[in-house]
Amino acid sequence: MPVSALILRFAFEPVDNTRLARVCGSVDANLRDIEAALGVKISRRDAEFRVNGLKAAAERTQSLLEALYERARRPLAAETLQLALVEAQAPAPTKTGPDGDLVLRTRRADLSARTPRQHQYLQQILSHDITFGLGPAGTGKTFLAVACAVDALERASVQRIILTRPAVEAGERLGFLPGDLTQKVDPYLRPLYDALYDLLGFDRVTKAFEKGQLEVAPLAFMRGRTLNHAFVILDEAQNTTPEQMKMFLTRIGFGSRCVVTGDTSQIDLPRGVTSGLIDAERVLAKVKGIAMTRFTSADVVRHPLVARIVEAYEARAKREAREA
Repeated sequence: MPVSALILRFAFEPVDNTRLARVCGSVDANLRDIEAALGVKISRRDAEFRVNGLKAAAERTQSLLEALYERARRPLAAETLQLALVEAQAPAPTKTGPDGDLVLRTRRADLSARTPRQHQYLQQILSHDITFGLGPAGTGKTFLAVACAVDALERASVQRIILTRPAVEAGERLGFLPGDLTQKVDPYLRPLYDALYDLLGFDRVTKAFEKGQLEVAPLAFMRGRTLNHAFVILDEAQNTTPEQMKMFLTRIGFGSRCVVTGDTSQIDLPRGVTSGLIDAERVLAKVKGIAMTRFTSADVVRHPLVARIVEAYEARAKREAREA
């Protein structure tokens, strides 16, 4: 056995067979997932566990199993295990209080960064007037930005939150749908509403809209405005043109903070039209006061299959770039 390898033996106390079954999963399926994710070998006899692997991985495995056992007083959702595995693979300090780590005031008491890049992203949002979050779906770009906006509103550091998206269809035409302009653009903005409801609650969101503390609008509505004392988020920014991106960024006023999120692998603009996000990434890379976080498939915190899908598409793009 390599010098850096370790065998850890431990047992759960008090022994609770129901909780034990929830941790291990059907036919120990959860243990197999943990082995694959952390590169260890797990064996058990009743409530006694034996973990064999590199020292750091074995210790993470023990901590993960103990944390899952504590949570297993109630049934464990599939996403609970997957998120716990993401944290175990890439641990990062995320939220505390007096010792300087990050605490966000939202309805989600368990809200925290789950990867080092997510932690970097949150820190950049708090320390820069304009922050770009670029990367694949499922990395928390929009959700964490909305969480920071909610936190700023709750702390009264801004007077309102403005969320916007370009109204570009992903291959489908919605203009024939019945309703007024608000009802027609609602499908584009639904993911932003979902994040708000999760972080503030339906009643709080409704009241915030009534008070003018929340605004959700298509990007076209931003032209000609100056946004003071606001937390502004531009989502799906890969579907802006360079002109739209410049227009949006120059709306930022005094006391405001801006976050721009997007995935340059999912551009729905007409063929031949340059993405404003790609253009801004090049033009603004060295501008003081602007931060950029680039997420990868390693930061995906959805179903693990999402990360593998992202990696497959990235691999194909790299092959095509080499052949071009």
